[in-house]
Amino acid sequence: MKKWMMAAAVVSLMALSACNNDGSEAIVETKNGNITKDEFYNEMKERVGKSVLRDLIDEKVLSKKYKVTDEEIDREIERIKEAYGTQYDLAVQQNGEKVIREMVKLDLLRTKAAVEDIKVTEKELKEYYDNYKPKIRASHILVKDEKTAKEVKAKLDKGEDFAKLAKEYSQDPGSASNGGDLGWFGPGKMVKEFEDAAYKLKVGEVSDPVKTDYGYHIIKVTDKEKKKSFNEMKDEIAFEVKRNKLDPATMQSKVDKLVKDADVEIKDKDLQDVIGQQGKQ
Repeated sequence: MKKWMMAAAVVSLMALSACNNDGSEAIVETKNGNITKDEFYNEMKERVGKSVLRDLIDEKVLSKKYKVTDEEIDREIERIKEAYGTQYDLAVQQNGEKVIREMVKLDLLRTKAAVEDIKVTEKELKEYYDNYKPKIRASHILVKDEKTAKEVKAKLDKGEDFAKLAKEYSQDPGSASNGGDLGWFGPGKMVKEFEDAAYKLKVGEVSDPVKTDYGYHIIKVTDKEKKKSFNEMKDEIAFEVKRNKLDPATMQSKVDKLVKDADVEIKDKDLQDVIGQQGKQ
């Protein structure tokens, strides 16, 4: 997440690189003096220059050999949202979605380069597929005691509206106002008892009361992603299995080699030691 917080600096330096050569041109004017392009560039270079330059070099070199699709970026962003939640939202607010997508793209380029040399077996791929569960969407009504849960379930069995009862009874403030809707989630995002019960339900089906440490849940599954065939998911699965075997040192070593092979020459003497150093994350 830290690298996203400096993404605005990346954009600023990229913009400067496209400026004309008149470094004395003022980009800020004040009654107390102006700020020139040179001053701004040098200050940015001092603060984040090496990290930013390494990112730009990696993107330039890796993009020639590896491709990242919008679909892959979307899928990776969903993973990041699930992992970081509000931190991701904050990064988008500070830097904009376009910048975040570029940072995600660069991470995927580096990963694709590194996993290229990792071997996986057909058995590993099929085992991952067999254990893979697609996302589901569910609503719930959370109450404190079993008696109330049974009362609510009886009303549902008589045909009363789930969303209306959620607003009336549910003790979960985050979902009650939305009729109990929890949105989409995958394995590992809910407590085990809740997850096990939810994944057993068909779309539109309502569970009996499910006890967890939070109380008693009545769960309704409202939608399910269709699980693709093994062949349809094979490339995606192979990437994930390889990535699970990857360590940061291996990734950096592979990227360093590709950059070295590209004969990169840095003209700015203050930044010439970027090559061969691991970029700050």
